[in-house]
Amino acid sequence: MTTKIKICGISTPETLDAVIDARAEFVGFNFYPPSPRHVSLQDLSALAARAGSRVAKVGVFVDADDVLIGAAIEAGRLDAIQLHGEETPARAAELKQRFGIPVWKVIPVATSADIARSADYRGAVDFMLFDAKTPKDAALPGGMGLRFDWTLLSGLDAGMPWGLAGGLTPANVADAIGRTGAPLVDTSSGVETGPGDKDPDAIAAFCSAVRKA
Repeated sequence: MTTKIKICGISTPETLDAVIDARAEFVGFNFYPPSPRHVSLQDLSALAARAGSRVAKVGVFVDADDVLIGAAIEAGRLDAIQLHGEETPARAAELKQRFGIPVWKVIPVATSADIARSADYRGAVDFMLFDAKTPKDAALPGGMGLRFDWTLLSGLDAGMPWGLAGGLTPANVADAIGRTGAPLVDTSSGVETGPGDKDPDAIAAFCSAVRKA
């Protein structure tokens, strides 16, 4: 099975082109204003038009209201929405029903109890993404280059498609896949030269490392 790739936090035409050229399956657009990777609806519309159908477009939201999510889906012709906040299973199911596109839920992980908590979302979402839990006083819920103990995913039966995020880089992603068997890997800060500044060469290297794993 080939591990799929998502490059998250894309905000410029040049880096979008790099994602497409590297043949990643998914691109993530961030709609959380405090993030250095945030994109406006106007920029999203232009990026979505540039991408066309060459890559699946995922919108990343943090406890967003229906108005923002709906506007982003329309502007970006999004293929899925990713929930990265405190959204409950009921809220996730509500969004899935309202907008009719797949819903991904990020599960912040520090201990095995966090993995177990993911069972609450079975049936409510279409995809679970296990990411490193950020400190309680962190300004952002993700994209900080943190990783968790990958052995916590050993023998995982998620009951649905899932992926791995958190601190993945071109240098360690093959090891991460080998340890977890992740069907999808997701990176953001791992292919940046600074917060929000994606490196096209790192994007290419990351995708190459995944395919060689």
